[in-house]
Order: sequence, then C-alpha cells, then structure tokens
Amino acid sequence: MEGPSNGGMLYHEVQESKLCAVHCVNTVLQGPFFSEFDLAALAFDLDKKERQMMLEGGPVSEDFLRFDSEESHNVSMDGDFSIQVLEKALEVWDLQVIPFDCPVAEPAQIDPELENAFICNLQEHWFCIRKVNSEWYNFDSLYAAPEHLSKFYLSAYLATLKASGWSIFLVRGNFPRECPMSSSEASNGFGQWLSPEDAQRITKSINVTQPTPHRNDSSSHSNLSQAIGETDMLSDMEEKDLNAAIAASLMDSATVSTETVNPQGGNPEGNNQ
Repeated sequence: MEGPSNGGMLYHEVQESKLCAVHCVNTVLQGPFFSEFDLAALAFDLDKKERQMMLEGGPVSEDFLRFDSEESHNVSMDGDFSIQVLEKALEVWDLQVIPFDCPVAEPAQIDPELENAFICNLQEHWFCIRKVNSEWYNFDSLYAAPEHLSKFYLSAYLATLKASGWSIFLVRGNFPRECPMSSSEASNGFGQWLSPEDAQRITKSINVTQPTPHRNDSSSHSNLSQAIGETDMLSDMEEKDLNAAIAASLMDSATVSTETVNPQGGNPEGNNQ
C-alpha cells in the first residue's frame, strides 16, 4: 500500500514581501519547486508572446504602442503575478487551472471534497486550499502554519469566499507526491516542513495569544478559517450548533464588500495579481 506523500509532512511558506503567488504555487505542489525568479521568467515570456501576437495581427496600432509602453501585464514591479503565470507554472507539472464557476468544474461545486486543490485570489493576495494525505488545509502564507479544514466545512468555506468577492480556481491533474525535503534549504528560503501535529500546535498557540494576522482584503476568510479551526476541536457538537457557527462566521464576513474585486480593477484572467 502506498504511503503518505512526503512522509506525512506538510509544506508551508510564510509570506515574504508580495510573493504570495510564489507561495501559492509551491503549496499547491507541496514543495519549494519555484522561486520568484522562476515565475518572473514565465511572466516575461508571456509578455513577449502577447506582443508577438499583437504584431502578427496587422500593422502597428495605437493600442499596441500603448500596450508596449506599459509595464509587464503579467508581473508588477513589486512582485504580483497574473493568473496566467500561475497557470504556466503548474502546467510544468501537467496540472490544469480551471475557474470554479466554469461548467467543467460543476462537480467540484457540488462536492469539493472529491478534488485536491483550489487557488483563491482577491486584489493582490493568492493562497491555496489543498488536500494532503486525505485531509484539507488552508495554506495561506499569511498564517504561521497550515490550518486544518474539516470536510464538513469545506463547501461552506468556499461559498463564503466566493460571496465575499474572491476568485476561485480548481486545480486538477497528477500532483507530485514527493519532494526531497533537503531541497527546501537550497531553494527559496520561505518554506518549512511541519507535521500535522506541529501545524495544529502552532495554530492553536497563535489563536490563543493573538488574532490570526491578515490583510484587510482577506479578513473574511481569516475570520471563517479561525472559526473552522475552533469548531473542528468540538467533535461532539450537534449539527444545529455547527450550523449556528457557520451562520456566525457568515455574519462576520458580511462586513467585507461583496463586490468582486480583481487585481488592478480587471478580471483575474488578464491582470497582475
């Protein structure tokens, strides 16, 4: 019988600058596979191809001159990356990124537990929700450790993110099962390997001493995630009480604008993240 991936350990990266897209890709893959320089190279390659396509479309136009004079459309000066860059990075591992509201993703909307990973984005923040060794975790780089998500709450959590304006993408394919743990020492320097027990201990410790750190644009999923973590420990709570906990979390998230906000005012398929 095949054992757990990476010996049962969880790979997590803590936020560095505005490199949440790098952290998101690596936690989807569960290993330090990409650096910011790798993603930047992919972004510049995409820029080059976009310019080439515009030139092949006919005579040089004012639109092209304006496009050519602008900064990269796939990476900003401070390190934000577009969804196309994340897609290209994951394509290296034969993984496909699919918008959550796409018809092909309908089974995931009905039963997300059958999937393996989701990418979430709002304004300039990316993070992933990933199933590792049959358990779901929130690998948000704003957290000190991955937070466990019960299967019961996964659907409610995704629905709350969507209602709060987050863009959600489904990731499908054959995920890498092993990453040499020693490679993290020579890679991007952001990552750490944690046992599920260590991750739970760190999360509990932070929740007791202080609120989970978060940006203003991620307060809705931070509040709900904390509520989920607390509820997971109450295994004997009746279903009506669980539903009440969800309702309370949804009320908290109502303070966040429900207008869909995408990076730099555009759609998530074509702007910097």
